Amino acid sequence: MKEQTIYGLPKDWNWTKLGEVCEKVEAVKRKEKNPGEELLYLDIGGIDNHSNKIISHKIYKWSDAPSRAQQIVYKGDILFSTVRTYLKNIAIVDNEIHNGQIGSSGFCVIRANEKIVNPKFTFYYVISESFIRSLNELQTGSSYPAVRDKDVFNQPFPLPPKEIQQQIVSKIEELFSELDKGIDELKIAQQQLRVYRQAVLKWAFEGKLTNEHVKDGVLPEEWRPLKLKDITEEKNGLRRGPFGSAIKKSFFVLEGYKVYEQGNAINDDPYRGSYYVDESKYNELINFKVQPNDLIVSCSGVTLGRISEIPEDAKPGIINQALLRIRLKRELVLNKFFIMHFRAAFFQKKIFDQSQGTAMPNLVGIKDFKEIQLMLPSIEEQQQILQEIESRFSVSDKIEETIANSLKQAEALRQSILKKAFEGKLLTNQ
Repeated sequence: MKEQTIYGLPKDWNWTKLGEVCEKVEAVKRKEKNPGEELLYLDIGGIDNHSNKIISHKIYKWSDAPSRAQQIVYKGDILFSTVRTYLKNIAIVDNEIHNGQIGSSGFCVIRANEKIVNPKFTFYYVISESFIRSLNELQTGSSYPAVRDKDVFNQPFPLPPKEIQQQIVSKIEELFSELDKGIDELKIAQQQLRVYRQAVLKWAFEGKLTNEHVKDGVLPEEWRPLKLKDITEEKNGLRRGPFGSAIKKSFFVLEGYKVYEQGNAINDDPYRGSYYVDESKYNELINFKVQPNDLIVSCSGVTLGRISEIPEDAKPGIINQALLRIRLKRELVLNKFFIMHFRAAFFQKKIFDQSQGTAMPNLVGIKDFKEIQLMLPSIEEQQQILQEIESRFSVSDKIEETIANSLKQAEALRQSILKKAFEGKLLTNQ
């Protein structure tokens, strides 16, 4: 036992090991199962590591189930992921509908001996930070780090009398219920802020932030309807990346001209990535080069329409096939104004509504994309609108930061409750 795990307990408690109060659920003999019988299959990703709840599963017949389907679980069983990345993916089977689910090989399935220990008492202990932290130190393997089942069951376990266990479980659930209500309210506030930001953008591009008497559905008289082809440079204003065969991995070199990828637009980070081509390939694809103040847009998938600006200190390079390059007429539209407009929900909807493909949406062809219309004010009013947006966003950002800090504190409080519970300090009569 690790010295830092052992601490003083109330006089009627004892230290034992998890394996002395729980058993490990072993793999089933699949050849003895009816091939046509249906089962619920649960993989590691089916557990939310924040709520510690089962959030998804799949239905298979035994004959079709993945080879990882190895353990039948029942109500009260604890699913403990032993793989490093998912070490906090832990859940208790708390509903009869889950009976017959199969844990993948990434789970250590813990079944409490209910004559000795309450399953929920066990569950709350194994999600505590002290339990997980001590196991973190026991991970083995380099390419696929994991915890061994025997190490899980060898962990120290604080065992109070059975009636005290139930009292502790009831108190934890009472406190967690109140805590969860607060967390739900914070998340609702987060969502409301997102809605507010989109409302600000909508108001901005309807002219309502800078024109006091604008009516719904009516834009200011001074605003002009312009298509993308009107506000981008005539020759190279809109340029889709080259065909995939034009930039192959075999062309990449250690240093040279940067190949800008979809991830640069998706993450709004022009500095990420380390793919380069030599000067010869760069000159061959010179029509796809990027320069400071260019905008790059993601052209496919759920991240279709993500946009980023190429800064002054960006490396010279070219776009790949997954990007669109936009070069604006800066006398007509400010980059920042266009980016804000482009990111607004109503404009993103335009992009998705016109996208091609079903399973994987793709940007509509350049010919059609050029025809998308915007309503633009003067450069002076664009600057004024940006100031109004930033002023409002600055306030919402501070509120967002406060909410994020409160959510972190809530998680810390959750762990504090568990720590007190298993030190015997949560109940007033202890």
